[in-house]
Parts: sequence; structure tokens; C-alpha cells
Amino acid sequence: MSKSVGSKLKIVGWLAIGAMAGALTTVQVQAVARGTFAPLPMEELQQLAAVFGMIKTDYVEPVDEKQLITEAISGMVASLDPHSQYYDKKSFKEFREGTSGRFVGVGIEITMEDGLVKVVSPIEGSPAFRAGLKTNDLITKIDDTAVKGLTINDAVKRMRGEPNTKVLLTILRKSEDRSFAVTIVREEIKTQSVKSKVIEPGYGWIRASQFQDRTVDDFARQLENLAKSNPRLKGLVLDLRGNPGGLLEASVAMSAVFLPANVTVVSTNGQLADSKFVYKAAPEFYARRNEDPVTRLHENTRGLYKTIPLVVLVNEGSASASEIVAGALQDHQRATLMGSQTFGKGSVQTVRALGPDTGLKLTTARYYTPKGRSIQAKGIVPDIMVDETEQGNVLAGLRTREADLQKHLSDGITQAPMTDAQRATEQARENQREQTRQRLEEEARKNPGQRLVPELGSDKDFQLQQALNHLKRQPVITSKTLTVRPEESKAP
Repeated sequence: MSKSVGSKLKIVGWLAIGAMAGALTTVQVQAVARGTFAPLPMEELQQLAAVFGMIKTDYVEPVDEKQLITEAISGMVASLDPHSQYYDKKSFKEFREGTSGRFVGVGIEITMEDGLVKVVSPIEGSPAFRAGLKTNDLITKIDDTAVKGLTINDAVKRMRGEPNTKVLLTILRKSEDRSFAVTIVREEIKTQSVKSKVIEPGYGWIRASQFQDRTVDDFARQLENLAKSNPRLKGLVLDLRGNPGGLLEASVAMSAVFLPANVTVVSTNGQLADSKFVYKAAPEFYARRNEDPVTRLHENTRGLYKTIPLVVLVNEGSASASEIVAGALQDHQRATLMGSQTFGKGSVQTVRALGPDTGLKLTTARYYTPKGRSIQAKGIVPDIMVDETEQGNVLAGLRTREADLQKHLSDGITQAPMTDAQRATEQARENQREQTRQRLEEEARKNPGQRLVPELGSDKDFQLQQALNHLKRQPVITSKTLTVRPEESKAP
């Protein structure tokens, strides 16, 4: 990831997405089981051994041999592309927690405000919920550590821990003009990646924030409840904005909810024979643990969701598995896509265990939509471009896409080197991002706590209202400024 991306994360945090799970990639989890290995370049390996020996004997102070090897592996993998990664014991555990939708902690979705941790919402039934934490509470201390100066990830790590251990949080509640301490006992938290509600009679909204183990079950259950409570459902909005992706099979299952049986959802292609595969809208391509919530949903709703008018909302934060769903529904003309051009992560990562507690996430394939489109570094272009607010795209100049990441893969077709004009465009885009960041930080100082973009799914959600207008065949306010951004050619 480019250096500029990290410096902007605090702005993105204002969107109140929370930090309980990182941006998960599309993955297939496998154990490493290779009977044969590629021939090893002996001369280069001898150089590596020589460098290791020199560092061990000649460096100014003693080095940890295991740490040195770990860093060498990490560097080797990181040199490939932005999504390949070596997992040490700690990061492998965090990865597994992220894809399972379970972790041990206090149970709050958070963001940062004025250097403090702000509670977006406590997860219902969690220890934080039972302890009485409320939306907009500010956490000033975690045990004996002041939050001021911590990153949001540091704060999350300090609040997580082992089951049945205690953490002391100091809370500032501005609405009551008081500060107090509360001790919370950590326990396993099950995150909710799917939300739904009725926007108005006859029209539903369902949002998937990421694709985890439990997402398909939750998605099917929520759709079933929508149908039961609204027997005359006339239209549905599927909200994938800001969804960073997750498990490949979950995206296939979600697509199968809306598509005819057995049509192609996505295909993958890479060097290995098992990376060349076509996924279809059928249980054998997504069902897990002998459970098929998609088929059960159709049986209980009489196939309602195969034909219901559908709008899919996407934006620059819709990546990977989100783009698989959006691309499949667009190619099969099953839904109208609205919003802005997606992130453009069209690669598949396979996670292989290297031992009991370490692993390797490796980019093994590109994926293609049913019509054979590669969206790598391009993204999915909506059928109707709609700004995020009535005033325009507040954060458009700040957002980063796959094409902005260092060492990003090309689409496998475009191989031309970057031209001087493209370099100038990229520099201008970077300058715009910096100017936007400074402007937004200034606005945040003047109006602390003010939301720059309305909450997704609220009655002030401009894009959602335009999606509803489209379903009701009413006029839609389209963007006059959004344009299609093509793939950026890579520098040689």
C-alpha cells in the first residue's frame, strides 16, 4: 500500500465503519500440501545464506535469528503485490478471527474523534452493551494507557484479549457532562455483517458490510424476515458500499440468491490447475457444512428474490467479493448498479497454513465476470452514477483504489508502461488527495463530531433515496461530476 494511504486513514474513520475487522480479501483456505517444489536457484540462495551469516556475525549488535528469517519471508512476499502476505503467529490468529466473524473483546464498533476512541455502537448482547456503553461515548483510557496518541488499531488490540479477562475503560460521556470508569469482562463476540430494514412499505434495504463465514446464513435469514413482515415486497436495495470483500464462496452464494440456477457467477484463472475454475449459482459451489441457506430461503419465500426488482449500491470502497457480486448481477442484467466506480481488486488470494500457527496468503489467480471481464485495477462501473450526497462527493478526492496501490497487478491484458501524461495525472491525483485531507481535517476541527457523510441506510442517505426512486420509477438525480477512471498502466 502506498505511503499516502496510511496517512489518510483517520479521515476514512469518520465514516464510522468501525475497526473490528480489517479489509478482508477474497480467499480460499487450504493447507499447504505440495508434493513437489520448483527448482531452487542455488546461486541466489547461497547469497542469501551469506548475507544471513554476515548479519549474524558482523552486525553492530546481536540479532534474533528467527525474527531475521521471518522478516526475510515477509519482505519476499510483500514484494509481489499489495495483497500477498506472510502471517506470523499473531497475525494468522487475527486473520482467522476476521474471516470467522468471531473475536474476543468487549463488543463495540469504533472510530476515532479528536484522538480519542469513539463508540459508533455497542454490539447488541455484548459485554459493552450490558455494561451500558452508548453511541458517541468517548474512551479516554484503556487500563492505564491514555488513548490519546494511539492508532485505532492499537486501541483495538488493547481492548481485545483472552476470554474472561478484564479490561478497565475510562469513558467520557459528553451528553451527561461526566467521566467514569467501567470494568468489562472480555468474551467471544459474534459480529453481525448483515443489516436490513424496510425503507418504506413495499421496499426493503439489506446491507452486507463484509463476506464472512456467517454472512450467507445471516443474509438469508434477514431476507426471509423481510419477506414475512412485508408479503407485498415490490423492490430491494442491496447495499455493498464500503464492503472490502471476504470469502469467495460467500460472494457466490449471495449472487445465487438473485440469479437463475446454474448460471456462471465468476471464473478464476492462474498458473495452477486448481486456480482455473468456474463458479456457478448452484449449492455445490458454495454450500458449507451440508447447509444450504440459499435454497431454504427460496423455498420459504417461493422464489421471491429471483425476480424482485433489484438495485445494487457500490462505491470506491466496494472491493473483491463485493465486485464479484456486482459484476455477476450486472452481466446477467439482474440488477441496476448505482453509485460510483468500485475499488478494482480482481485477484484471488489463497491462504495456506505453513504450520499450526503460521500461514501464507498468496495471490493465485485473477477473477473474471460472467462475460469474461477482468476488473483488476479497473473496477465495476455502475449503470447509473450517483453522488454520495446531494452536494456532491465529499470524500471523492481522498479515496484510494487498487490502481493507486504500489505493485498492483495489471488486468492481465494491458501491459503498456506508464506514460509521462499518466505520471502527471497520478501526481495531480495525489496532490488532490492531500488538499482534500487538509480541508476535511480543518472542517473536523471547526465542527467536531459532525458526520461528513450521512449514515448508510438512514433517511438522509442520498444514494439510497435515489435507488428507491429508481425502483419506484421516479426521477433519479445522477452525478454531473463522476467519470469513469480506467486502469492505470504500471511503470516498467
